[in-house]
Amino acid sequence: MIIPLAPKHFDAVIALGNQVHGDGYLDEKSLAHIVELGHKNGINSCFVAIDKQHLLGFRLCYAPGQWAIDKWCSPNRWRIEPEKVGYFKCNTVAEEARGQGLGGRLLQASISALTQQGAAAGVSHLWQQSPNNAAVKYFTKAGGILIKEHPNRWSDTDEHPNYVCILCGSNCHCVACEMLLTF
Repeated sequence: MIIPLAPKHFDAVIALGNQVHGDGYLDEKSLAHIVELGHKNGINSCFVAIDKQHLLGFRLCYAPGQWAIDKWCSPNRWRIEPEKVGYFKCNTVAEEARGQGLGGRLLQASISALTQQGAAAGVSHLWQQSPNNAAVKYFTKAGGILIKEHPNRWSDTDEHPNYVCILCGSNCHCVACEMLLTF
């Protein structure tokens, strides 16, 4: 069952996010801020996948016009007005639920919500070093196009000051593939 993310899901989302992406990836303060940025016009663009009260995955998004375009974004390459672009912050699926299309269903739920919020596209930074480059592959399969590669995207950022990458440790050198998905 895919439903909008609510505060009652925070503990499970934080635990799964930190397990999959590394310690310090999410905490209660950062997650609350993300969810706040995902709300617009009474619509929540962040979702969880639940089975028998067990969290299988989540999708975090920012609503169009409610997120800061930073140095890791290339709006001049998007060919769409930046205020009509949502941000796909994170898609995370528990290991036991991978390969079953859950990530795609979470993405579709967020696309529907973002469209209702006024978005015509969504941009994301996909983790190139994900196992078998699965993140980039799934986003490409969904129609995403590569805009630019950003090495060291998650190294010592204000967004994740205590992040410890599961591959690199506290000094992450993973590549973020900036990708755009037009709706």
